[in-house]
Amino acid sequence: MRKILYISGTRADYGLMRETLFQIKKNPKLKIEIAATGMHLMPEFGLTIDEIKKDGFKIHKVNAIYKKDDKESMASFIGELIQLLTKEIKKIKPDIVLLLGDRGEMLSGAIAGSYLTIPVAHIGGGDISGTIDELARHAITKLSHIHFPVTENSAKRIQKMGEESWRIFKVSAPGLDDILNEKLFSEKEISKKYKLNLSKPILLVVQHAVTTEINEAAKQIKETLEAIRELGFQTILIYPNADAGGREMIKVINEYKKYPFIKIYKSIPRKDYLSLMKISSVLIGNSSSGVIEAPSFHLPMVNIGKREIGRERTRNVIDTNYNKEEIKKAIERAIHDKKFKESLKKIKNPYGNGNGGKKIADILAKIKIDKKLLEKKIIY
Repeated sequence: MRKILYISGTRADYGLMRETLFQIKKNPKLKIEIAATGMHLMPEFGLTIDEIKKDGFKIHKVNAIYKKDDKESMASFIGELIQLLTKEIKKIKPDIVLLLGDRGEMLSGAIAGSYLTIPVAHIGGGDISGTIDELARHAITKLSHIHFPVTENSAKRIQKMGEESWRIFKVSAPGLDDILNEKLFSEKEISKKYKLNLSKPILLVVQHAVTTEINEAAKQIKETLEAIRELGFQTILIYPNADAGGREMIKVINEYKKYPFIKIYKSIPRKDYLSLMKISSVLIGNSSSGVIEAPSFHLPMVNIGKREIGRERTRNVIDTNYNKEEIKKAIERAIHDKKFKESLKKIKNPYGNGNGGKKIADILAKIKIDKKLLEKKIIY
């Protein structure tokens, strides 16, 4: 059997990849193991390695975490993780290293895998995001041997980067698999669990720090929270990730615990999160889930700032600056503009139809691992 090692550093990437990992596990020609690191090992962000354990995957704990709330810690984390992953991968002896997206954990995995002459498969290459994530994503693409872009435009960008077309396999975004194929909690079940009134607007908030604006992170989340406070709608708010500026945001977030209509969580299980998206009136912040997954629920997103600027999107996205009044206006439009809400019923998700996991597993099982795969040549 061919051994696949997936590297996971956050609740977000694991949630997005969960169904794909199960598809790999089901494939008779494959076995899957997970290297868990970063936020998964940090109690202040919910110790989400426990979610992976519940799913029964074989886990290799890689003890690198974000020690401080600054850029230096992010860079040091990547350096430390490269060293630790190199040792771990050498012991595990995977046939393929599998990565998703643009985070530092994935960049570390791409460097370790490629330098150990192990094929690296990358999901989500060619996307446009922002800040340091944009640079990391394209660096991972150049270090990878197998590409799984999630839109046609992204596939074309990978080719323009000098990657050979036979390496590129366009797939559906993995995060859509469980939306379209798994039975989520009913409206009654999820509203009861989170004590929500379905007859009133529900706000779902996920806002992360932007690495080029970390000195503004606390102020930025304050604008969002003040907008929510003034509107007074019931709100589910999930902590940001552990990037520089995230802990400063958390300090501000915790000042709002005194408001009973704002419920704050370090982390929420993937099935709960998707079920909450299903009943929410609007998703607020700068999470990629508002761009990639929300269209499948016909859910509006109030996209704050520039973290997701440039990504392919549908008309469910309303862009705003870090300004309380702009954010309030956008939220009210998302909730009360009947014409806007009606238009969302017709949108088609550009990120696919929910069959990405099986396709990825099939390709990983069949692709020939030889010198041709490992010895990359630029084609321009």
